[in-house]
Amino acid sequence: MALHPLAGKPAPVSMRPDIPRLVAAFYDLHPDPRDPAQRVSFGTSGHRGVSFRHGFNRDHIRAITQAVCELRAAEGVTGPLFLGMDTHALSFPAFSTALEVLAANGVEVMVQRGLGPTPTPVISHAILTWNRGRDRGLADGVVITPSHNPPDNGGFKYDPPHGGPADTDVTGRIQARANELLAQPFHEIPSMPYERALRADSTHEHDYVEPYVADLAGVIDFDVIRGAKLRLGVDPMGGSGIGYWDPIVERYGIDIEVVRRDVEPDFRFMTVDHDGKVRMDCSSPHAMASLVELRDRFDVAFGNDPDYDRHGIVTRAGLMNPNHVLAAAIAHLLERRSGFRADSAVGKTLVSSSMIDRVVQAAGRRLHEVPVGFKWFVRGLIDGTLCFGGEESAGATFLRRDGTVWTTDKDGIVMDLLAAEITAVAGKDPAEVYTELTRRHGTPLYERIDAPATAAQRAVLEKLSPAHVTADTLAGEPIEARLTTAPGNGASIGGLKVVARNGWFAARPSGTEDVCKVYTESFLGPDHLVRVQEEARAIVAAAFRAAGV
Repeated sequence: MALHPLAGKPAPVSMRPDIPRLVAAFYDLHPDPRDPAQRVSFGTSGHRGVSFRHGFNRDHIRAITQAVCELRAAEGVTGPLFLGMDTHALSFPAFSTALEVLAANGVEVMVQRGLGPTPTPVISHAILTWNRGRDRGLADGVVITPSHNPPDNGGFKYDPPHGGPADTDVTGRIQARANELLAQPFHEIPSMPYERALRADSTHEHDYVEPYVADLAGVIDFDVIRGAKLRLGVDPMGGSGIGYWDPIVERYGIDIEVVRRDVEPDFRFMTVDHDGKVRMDCSSPHAMASLVELRDRFDVAFGNDPDYDRHGIVTRAGLMNPNHVLAAAIAHLLERRSGFRADSAVGKTLVSSSMIDRVVQAAGRRLHEVPVGFKWFVRGLIDGTLCFGGEESAGATFLRRDGTVWTTDKDGIVMDLLAAEITAVAGKDPAEVYTELTRRHGTPLYERIDAPATAAQRAVLEKLSPAHVTADTLAGEPIEARLTTAPGNGASIGGLKVVARNGWFAARPSGTEDVCKVYTESFLGPDHLVRVQEEARAIVAAAFRAAGV
């Protein structure tokens, strides 16, 4: 894939959104409910859109929030709703709009003291902390965030009482009701002026920071980090976790330098990603170029996306590939956490590296492979049957040291701190630990490519059966598995995965572009990887022909 000329360079003024116009559009533009592109649409991480394009406007937030209020009532969720937001420009307008509707419905709402931002994993932690040991009066939550997406995006995520991403049944109900409301007169949704909502008896200021920071000792070994006298650096990257690092340093006495404290809603401090867009993709060395510059100053450095559910780990060697971070983290945890149940499994999405499979097998543990989406790990993390859940896009969480649930959503903060713990224990940074793993298990090469696919082909790809794959070999090796459902839970993967001993590929349709995403990996070198990719295209094309498209 050709790099954009500005990839890895500071974003010029011309690439920054006009924030005043963006916010004005949030209030002034009204979506057409007859246009599918302007309706509420919950993907894997909630509803997302851009106000300029009638995709994320006040009408959407009012409708979605009212749908959440009605869902809570139908499900008997009577405890508080923990409300958080990140630092995108549209997050506070959406936050205030949501609060106006929640207060008018009499929902007990917890907002950060001083109305500061709140990371996604902190909302998950707050929900689980409230609900621990309760059988009624359960809490749930909302996070206003489009995750790592560009600065002109807005997003809205709902977390049920389990504290993790809502499943498709729940999001489908919210989406359907929100679109019904979107087509109704504006005044039919209960609301009250923002200042009244803020002063309502049902609105409560809550300190999210102190309980989360104090509880981190239950999941991270700060004694070993402190004893190793590591020099750690963090670039909060203007995200919602910026107010958490100083309290962590103060409470645990570890040496973390916060290298930048800018919070700019146009992300002016970011470097341009590979495709010419500005986004906080923790897996991209181009987007994370400023973070990579810290590698010579610290033993380990880290940064996160705006809602802090993803991690970027920088060592002396540079930005770590997320798959490498996952493998090193899992190897460390399985060796060091005696509190994990002996029968607890390691969760991974099926497009994550097979290095994880080999690390888990060598540790005598069970692998739990699921479709893309962190929601598939929630139940296992709650009941302890999963000790770790991670995905290739730089998101993961794991259990407390005593084997009980920590969060049921991705937690970039604990993954950052785990990188420091690994370095302190091993005397090697996580990249060096990963290199040792390759000596034992082989060196995989992993790459995602995009292949052209029409709308009809993408629709077929979602519904393929293993019978559509007629090939017997992949890059010279017998095919061991043809998967359209995940081995861990039998759920549809919305695509196809073909596995041989030393290579595999998975193909999934894009939800927004005329391409299918093809994930490929080889343990036999670059030439073998090219063969896997070529044959992946051929196998998918043959499956399309067999399906009649």
